[in-house]
Amino acid sequence: MKSYIITCILFFTVSVFAQDKQPITPTDLWNIQRVGAPSVSPDGKRAAFTVTSFDIEESRGASDIYLLNLDGSEPIRFTRHPASDSSPVFSPDNKNLAFISRRDGNTAQLYVIPVNGGEARKVTDLPVSVSTPKWFPDGQRIAFVATVYPGYDGDFEKLKTMIEDQPKSKVSAKVTENRIYRHWDRWLTDGMYPRLFAVDIETGEVKDLMPGTSVYFSMMGGAQYDISPDGSEIAVSINSTEPPYERLDYDIYLLKTDGTGEMKNITEHNPANDGGPVYSPDGHTILYGKQRSTHFYADNVRLVRYDRRTGVRTVLTEDIDFSFQQWLWSEDGTTIYFHAEDRGKKSIFSIPAEGGSVTEIFRGGTNDAVRLASDDRLIFSHQSFTQPPALFEINRNGSDLQQLTFFNKDILDRIAFGDVKDVTYKGANEADVQMYIVYPPDFDASKKWPLVHMIHGGPHGIFGDSFHFRWNAQLFAAPGYVVAMSNFHGSTSFGQEFAESIHGAHADKPFRDIMKATDFMIERRYIDETKMAATGGSYGGYLVSWIAGHTDRFAALVNHAGVYNIMGQFASDVTDHREYAYNGSPWDGLDRMQEWNPALHAEHFVTPMLVIHGELDYRVPVLQGLEAYGVYKGKGVDARLVYYPDENHWILTPQNSIFWYEELYAWLERYIGAGSVESEDEIDN
Repeated sequence: MKSYIITCILFFTVSVFAQDKQPITPTDLWNIQRVGAPSVSPDGKRAAFTVTSFDIEESRGASDIYLLNLDGSEPIRFTRHPASDSSPVFSPDNKNLAFISRRDGNTAQLYVIPVNGGEARKVTDLPVSVSTPKWFPDGQRIAFVATVYPGYDGDFEKLKTMIEDQPKSKVSAKVTENRIYRHWDRWLTDGMYPRLFAVDIETGEVKDLMPGTSVYFSMMGGAQYDISPDGSEIAVSINSTEPPYERLDYDIYLLKTDGTGEMKNITEHNPANDGGPVYSPDGHTILYGKQRSTHFYADNVRLVRYDRRTGVRTVLTEDIDFSFQQWLWSEDGTTIYFHAEDRGKKSIFSIPAEGGSVTEIFRGGTNDAVRLASDDRLIFSHQSFTQPPALFEINRNGSDLQQLTFFNKDILDRIAFGDVKDVTYKGANEADVQMYIVYPPDFDASKKWPLVHMIHGGPHGIFGDSFHFRWNAQLFAAPGYVVAMSNFHGSTSFGQEFAESIHGAHADKPFRDIMKATDFMIERRYIDETKMAATGGSYGGYLVSWIAGHTDRFAALVNHAGVYNIMGQFASDVTDHREYAYNGSPWDGLDRMQEWNPALHAEHFVTPMLVIHGELDYRVPVLQGLEAYGVYKGKGVDARLVYYPDENHWILTPQNSIFWYEELYAWLERYIGAGSVESEDEIDN
């Protein structure tokens, strides 16, 4: 009898708890604290990381640094300041933490603070922002990146004057002869270039390590570099091509740290990109990533060992069909740990430093920023469809997974998430295509539900098992939609051949995959085929526009920052690969290119379309969205435009994002409703 009572009480508690849960809302998404990547102390006993919180009313965020003793204790908030603190990194002796902050003005500067308590001390005071700090092995200097006018000649007062004089000019023109002249949401015509610097933490003396250079690091900001164990050299990935930058080719340079600027290119032989250099613990070897294709940005990244003494390069992973990411050495230099996308997820792997078979350490969700901890443990960032990024720890043999941070527990405990199913169906040419199905929280297979396709961008990317902060699958499903997320032909994580399979015919196989996915979902018999929508961003928006001209089976379409007229993509920030991707260009093979241009099929547009675009989007210029909307309105087909004058390719601020979801929900509700209806069909699950 006692056991029965306990069982009843437990059942009642769970039932009430479940009833208290509610579907996730856009506001919930912005109330979730975002846990950053860990920085682990050299002794492997502590981790520092950022936590970013957002003020929805003010529509802005701020980050603080937390410290975590890797002994099972709770993390502590280490910095408290209205300005954001970021990029924490431990000193070699484990006693100090360097970080970046805007505490004293508009430019981000370098600070150092004792780990065991004390005040943060400002180390740099430059007229430009600094980023990407790394300690030198002796603990006396810190390297960082700053963007300067090459003509400042090492005089920071002169640089300050040059920057202050810039707004005084009454000429607003931007002039260039370069092929790459703007990127993402910024222009590259101001004459400023990034360089590596070093600062003495005691005297504050700053040394320009790259005098006389005008080169680009990663276009998305920061730099990929590492300091040799003896501190005499930096391996850094730098673009090696000259203006007019017909294309970019990142090579690995070895830079002397004495301030002479002496550099040696060790990958000049490879015409494609090389990046991510990391020194072995003994300093004898540099590990880096190598691509082979000059026209395919998602070409597999292979791991290469470079012997500093002999100059011999050894490709470790030529026959492994992974694209390697975020690699690091074990303490003894015998093992390499890394991440790689694999079948719709991003996992943790290892490989012997001399090459050999890959070992999967942890598969599940999306994992990033793996770091070494003491006692043969790994610490990393983990997320999934139902788990925002949090820090986890695991043994290096893959056992004993432990969650270390629980910042969003209160919010997550009251959210009802929908179930997620990982399925495979037959797509174009009867090839296997992986897809995630995300169900609404109150899903009942005996009823009929509206279907919403989420179509990812890239096109060479994936909709993985992650807690996406812009296109969140649970938020799409929450109002009462079954969400289908197909990793169609062209998606990464399924091998190089699958990713390359759409070149020259960008819409062909992906469109057929989406149609086959739709058939697959209808066969489940819980989908109302009169209430289906297709939504996509970037390349996904391109495919939505292609869908608009080739089928009327959907009741609503959503096109966010989508390519509408591929001719217009020659105004994009990066254009050097488009002839290959489109199998033609306006000057050579125009007919072949236009075969896959959605704009040429406007006569068939009948499905209502919501068009969303940002003015600062240089990846898919805003004219693409305006043209699609203008054609729709001219043709008399239902359309709605949401235009953001202050957003780029992504919607990044809280209130704009919440408004984005409100518009999405209203559009879908208008044309396909939300929630289920009773079904008379016999359900086959």
